[in-house]
Amino acid sequence: MTESTAARKPRRSAGSKAAGTTGTKADTTGAKRTTRTTRTTRTAANKAPETELVQLLTPEGERVGTAKNSPYAEYASFVDGITPDELRGLYRDMVLTRRFDAEATALQRQGELGLWASLLGQEAAQIGSGRATREDDYVFPTYREHGVAWCRGVDPTNLLGMFRGVNNGGWDPNSNNFHLYTIVIGSQALHATGYAMGITKDGADSAVIAYFGDGASSQGDVSEAFNFAAVYNAPVVFFCQNNQWAISESNEKQTRVPLYQRAQGFGFPGVRVDGNDALAVLAVTRWALERARRGEGPALIEAYTYRMGAHTTSDDPSRYRHDDERAAWEAKDPILRLRRFLEAENHADEGFFGELESESEALGKRVREVVRAMPDPDRFAIFENVYADGHALVDEERAQFAAYQASFAEAEGV
Repeated sequence: MTESTAARKPRRSAGSKAAGTTGTKADTTGAKRTTRTTRTTRTAANKAPETELVQLLTPEGERVGTAKNSPYAEYASFVDGITPDELRGLYRDMVLTRRFDAEATALQRQGELGLWASLLGQEAAQIGSGRATREDDYVFPTYREHGVAWCRGVDPTNLLGMFRGVNNGGWDPNSNNFHLYTIVIGSQALHATGYAMGITKDGADSAVIAYFGDGASSQGDVSEAFNFAAVYNAPVVFFCQNNQWAISESNEKQTRVPLYQRAQGFGFPGVRVDGNDALAVLAVTRWALERARRGEGPALIEAYTYRMGAHTTSDDPSRYRHDDERAAWEAKDPILRLRRFLEAENHADEGFFGELESESEALGKRVREVVRAMPDPDRFAIFENVYADGHALVDEERAQFAAYQASFAEAEGV
């Protein structure tokens, strides 16, 4: 069970501590910081190291990128000090997030939820990036960032209450610096950029991370956010989970260039990372967040991954993609990859995996019990809080809806 933490405030420029749960290097640049509004010069430091795909763990669980002359060396340095306990923590997060996601999918099929957007296959992208954030960083998610929500301390049952329609958002964004889910595709990139510009004006050294998918990258809001973030040197990291499909639209029909290269046209670095490699995602996200905190502006991370399930529970992916494609990506499973590494390095034994299985079962049981105890959605709640003092138009629509609902009872002779 996760617990919400106290509200986090942007941290002032007086040095900073390690990020997340996995011990990045201590920040020693605090004394060099100046107000971001004066730092607009673009330098070579704003360029990402030249590499096509950052990978630190192969699908077979082999550690790579450790050599000093490796193209991944600059990123790998951000996880040099990671401990076995921290690696087990990443694995635990992914396993429990997948279990929660599977329970939510099953509950929707049983009629307990109105809809569910599964993250199956994207656990490494979400857990790796989520654990790279600091408590005072602010996160702007889409509607699929259940793993990031887990990292930020949002109780998973709060997510399910929202998809059941019994709460207005599900959590207080200020309690975890985790914004409410955004359904309007791509709009959160603008919100994140504006918030990041505010951080600069406050003189704080926290950062912002905005999540979106490959489909959202085609939205005008995202390009507008890129431009504003670049011009104002905003401390925001754009994290694009490229899961290959925007519902039924393939990547090839959306873009002529790799998505991470779009950042170049706006004047900030872009990086493509193996989105099924939790260690690489953690490293690259730390790199991007640290440079944002130093006042070096935005960065784009393209986490190259795959949506193993449907877009949502209203979707049937078998109508537009082949089973062999899914099978090829299944061989790159992010959880299996990290498990192979843990076992090869003797960082985890059967006792650990057994305890985790028991914890997973307990989480599944709690999720089922909590959701089934939730009330039914209030069908008239949609008319509440539209206007502060009410409105005649809303009253009229409420009356029309009430009559419509009553017509079913009359037709059934109730």
